[in-house]
Amino acid sequence: MGNVLIIGAGSVGRVTAYKCACNSNIFHTIVLASKTKSKCDTIASFIQRRLGIQIHTAELDAEKVEDTASLIKKFEIDVVINVALPYQDLLIMEACLQTGVTYVDTANYEPKDEAHYQYKWQWDYDERFREAGIMAILGAGFDPGATNIFTAYAAKHYFDEIHFLDIIDCNAGNHGKVFATNFNPEINIREITQKGKFYENGTWHFTKPHEIRKEILYPEIGIRTSYLIFHEELESLVKHFPTLKRARFWMTFGDEYLNYLRVITNIGMASIEPISFNGVAIVPLQFLKEVLPNPGDLAENYTGFTSIGCKIRGMKNGKEKNYFVYNNCSHTETYKETESQAISYTAGVPPAIAAMLVLQKKWKGTGVFNIEQLDPDFFMQEMNKQGLPWKEVFDIPLDMD
Repeated sequence: MGNVLIIGAGSVGRVTAYKCACNSNIFHTIVLASKTKSKCDTIASFIQRRLGIQIHTAELDAEKVEDTASLIKKFEIDVVINVALPYQDLLIMEACLQTGVTYVDTANYEPKDEAHYQYKWQWDYDERFREAGIMAILGAGFDPGATNIFTAYAAKHYFDEIHFLDIIDCNAGNHGKVFATNFNPEINIREITQKGKFYENGTWHFTKPHEIRKEILYPEIGIRTSYLIFHEELESLVKHFPTLKRARFWMTFGDEYLNYLRVITNIGMASIEPISFNGVAIVPLQFLKEVLPNPGDLAENYTGFTSIGCKIRGMKNGKEKNYFVYNNCSHTETYKETESQAISYTAGVPPAIAAMLVLQKKWKGTGVFNIEQLDPDFFMQEMNKQGLPWKEVFDIPLDMD
């Protein structure tokens, strides 16, 4: 058993805290911290009513390293789960280094003033974590996270070499809103308005945003128009599976959603450059975030499914092999369990699993790890137990051309 600090009380933090509480035989003390303590208290009250488990709450500005370190010391924390904003990753890592505890996150670092994210900043911490004798686990959400684990599992059990990887992500749900993002609008819009990027034959190739589209068949959902975008797990997967000849990421967007997104971009509301409004400096995208629907409020009326998986082609015993592994998740069922929508659920369960494996000493080491560098078997087993069951399909046409 051990003690966990969860930083971030959004809808993902809600799910992570709930799942840790579901495994109170492993998580002895659970602390949920956020800049807004009332959000933590609301989640703690829900968990108390639903599970009869008490968790601690705290007010925390995660941009203050000393404050985070003090909270870690106060509760004798063993693992920190960061589901806060990606701008805070490096600062929370610093606090973990100061206190000698394991760090887990779901999204890689990006600076506030630049819509650009990559792992380099966090990989540069590897030597310091080694010297401290502790580990940092990066990208332990669903994508990145479970998709990395799916790839590692395939490489371990089914392939001698992986040559082609397509990660496919479909939200076929309906929340009834004219326009809303499924997680933090500021982060979401920064991510999906960037140029597309994919890896092929040793080179990274760039595209205009949403320039390349493809009709993809999602299991139990049907055909959906999907767009090539860059997603952070491609960077680490290409590094750790050097036999890859091509790696791409596809995500579904409806026509109406893209039209709204184009308008938001064209009128400057997606900008992260500060402007002066009535003598006050504001960032347009941060203002937009405040007027868009709160992703956490979408859950109650959300219907339909998410479907996320990995299509993989490679070689086994000198023969070409196809493999597809995926998870489908119901918005309705996740609301019944956690009062959260499926996108928050799929992102929030995996970091709880990662922390669990650390406390059970099934995952151990020193340094900075992307999640695919660790044994995937334990994680895959826990996905089935913790509400994210996966299915695999062998040797069928995958339409990866």
